[in-house]
Amino acid sequence: MIRLVDVVKRFPNSTALAVDHLTLEVEEGETAVLVGPSGCGKTTTMKMINRLEEPTSGSIYVDGRDVTLQDPVALRRGIGYVIQTIGLLPHRTVAQNIATVPELLGWDGSRIQGRVKELTGMLELSRELLSRYPSELSGGQRQRVGVARALAADPPVMLMDEPFGAVDPIVRARLQDQFLDIQDRLKKTILFVTHDIDEAIKMADRIAILNAGGILEQYDSPKEILREPANDFVKEFLGSERGLKRLALMKVGEIEVEEGPAVSPEDSAGRAQGVMQTFGTTWVSVVKDGELLGWVDSQSLAGKATVGEATARRFSAYLTAESSLREALDALITSKTQVAAVVWEGQRYRGILTAERISTEIVS
Repeated sequence: MIRLVDVVKRFPNSTALAVDHLTLEVEEGETAVLVGPSGCGKTTTMKMINRLEEPTSGSIYVDGRDVTLQDPVALRRGIGYVIQTIGLLPHRTVAQNIATVPELLGWDGSRIQGRVKELTGMLELSRELLSRYPSELSGGQRQRVGVARALAADPPVMLMDEPFGAVDPIVRARLQDQFLDIQDRLKKTILFVTHDIDEAIKMADRIAILNAGGILEQYDSPKEILREPANDFVKEFLGSERGLKRLALMKVGEIEVEEGPAVSPEDSAGRAQGVMQTFGTTWVSVVKDGELLGWVDSQSLAGKATVGEATARRFSAYLTAESSLREALDALITSKTQVAAVVWEGQRYRGILTAERISTEIVS
């Protein structure tokens, strides 16, 4: 959907290249994130795609069409654009700001109103805000309006330049999660610029790591970049917590969990003690018809004939298939037993996860 071929950008009166023979492709429905240090040409690259900057040489295609052969205004109306400073028109209400591009494209009033209403719900903006002006909104609200405006004409391609950089970390995380949910449904083709590698890892299907002068050092999925950095520059840019960053991308459901010590309520206390001995624990999980009821230990089984006579206690750490391994590790290290129960679809027992099991994923 977006293709750059040997693109070069040199600004007037500058001896250094801002972008150096950059070639990359963004597939339809994919989010590609440009990340790198200041001066690496991230924003310049983005601006060349919608011709806010013109390339010195090379070719840029959007949906198979050379952007340099298109009318710049028409090109930009077909591309959603979100920037850190948001750029809302201060003299227009929220509703009017969202409607900007559809109005320019000649949509009729009822269609525009329907689209504004749809986007208001999608981005969790209160209807009461539609009549307000940008100066009356919080930073997070303004950013949501900026995203709504970019989506208003339903463009297939979106360019997002540090879109969440101007808000506090808590609001930023919420906006990221909200946008990921929207993207999961809409499948837009997105080129996203950030200086934050953690944001890049969270938001991207593929990450392009640029060096000074717009040199592409590596372009791959977050998992592959974290697993095998292309060179020392990429390693340094990723930082010292590369293993933990990898864990944030991996789900519990993607790895094999341990069976763990488990018995049924009908089992004898003696059998439960035998299972503990086999697994080297002082406790066992209690599972009935596949459902996890909790756990019991040697002390609670004293004087009992069956496991069911003891009161099963809830695990302090529960994980599901969708839990990330980073979340799992946090749950484990804050648990007294350093063991977490893994359940599927409610309380369907899957097994247990330990810190030792996670450590094998870090080094693999």
